[in-house]
Amino acid sequence: MKKEQEPFFSTYEIAYLAMTVAACVVGRTLFQFIPNIQPMTAIFLILTYQLGVTRGLIVNVLALIITNMYMGMGIWTVSQILSFSVVILCMGVLCRWEMFRQHRSLQVAFSVVAGFLYGFVIAGIDVQLYGMPQFWPYYLAGLYFDFLHGVGNGIFYLLLAPVFQKLFAQLKRRLD
Repeated sequence: MKKEQEPFFSTYEIAYLAMTVAACVVGRTLFQFIPNIQPMTAIFLILTYQLGVTRGLIVNVLALIITNMYMGMGIWTVSQILSFSVVILCMGVLCRWEMFRQHRSLQVAFSVVAGFLYGFVIAGIDVQLYGMPQFWPYYLAGLYFDFLHGVGNGIFYLLLAPVFQKLFAQLKRRLD
């Protein structure tokens, strides 16, 4: 007789991920009046640091689809998902480096850089999607917003990392 396979996600973990998606949605909605400053990127990074790339990508897709249903859905949703996915994958690679895992200052520094990385990737995608003739003028016009995104990420990472790391540590203990 074949042994029944355990599900990839437990009910408890699905509930945690749903609450994380809700935190992203509420955070993005609360701060929508401030251009590019929102806790969503920091939450994606903290989640990826604690629980891995797969969970970071899942929360990324769900949070963006839900918030864009409220704020406006369009082809840019694809650009946002892809751009955040690149940021999450980079975080996943950095998390393999022990020094990065041990020093919160490096994590905060990456969260700031992530704002610029996101802007660079989304500009590249948007130029292709919208058929713009040149990348650099479009990208450079958005640098101020990337700066705001980066600063916001750093601040939110500093504020939210201790809270979310405790929550995700509880989840990891329960799952082990």
